[in-house]
Amino acid sequence: MRKILIVDDDQKTRTLLKTYLEKNQYEVKLAHDGASFMAEFERYQDDLSLVILDVMLPDTDGFALCGTVRKRSAVPIIMLTANADDTDRIVGLELGADDYIAKPYNPRELLARIKAIHRRMGGENSNTAPRHYRFNGFSLDTLERTLTDPGGETVKLTGLDFQLLRYFVEHPGEVLDRTVLAEETRGRDLGPLDRSLDVQVSRLRQRLLDDGKQPALIKTVRGTGYVFSAEVVASHVA
Repeated sequence: MRKILIVDDDQKTRTLLKTYLEKNQYEVKLAHDGASFMAEFERYQDDLSLVILDVMLPDTDGFALCGTVRKRSAVPIIMLTANADDTDRIVGLELGADDYIAKPYNPRELLARIKAIHRRMGGENSNTAPRHYRFNGFSLDTLERTLTDPGGETVKLTGLDFQLLRYFVEHPGEVLDRTVLAEETRGRDLGPLDRSLDVQVSRLRQRLLDDGKQPALIKTVRGTGYVFSAEVVASHVA
């Protein structure tokens, strides 16, 4: 699926992005405010491969839309923010966004981010890599991109949750540098004050019922990064 829904209140920006992305073989749907976005989202929800949310909108904001979308779907979300500091980025990630781009930006950068998300969501070497990873009573299905808890209930994962957890279960017991984790899961380096990865790890711990004060599954290696300490069993069959 290559259908993208974009909401931005600037008509020139919408037209530019639509033209540019369609030239790169994406089908693009547009919205100019929160109400029109939700109407289009309801219409195309099952067919969308990604949504792009501008933070500043006339009738609501991208954060509210991000929260609403994440409650209904695991579709990847990229947020566009004019805020130069980390505030918007961290809020967006806490609400379930998969990536963010600061304005002004080059459409080619946006395209690269879209491709990176689709590549990570699809997974490389999917025909040879194990499909299932089991740990601590949980089961991660990398084909369906679903996580089942010890009681058999499905745990809601965002796209970024899935990418981060998959990388952890593929490298159990290894000390993973924060920069490597950011590059592998989000396709970018971390700035010296960028705490967005730590926010994401904290959210994943909540999904796994891992005590944030004394985590047993995802442990912090001070000054370096994280280690996934659970015993992981990988298999190709359910």
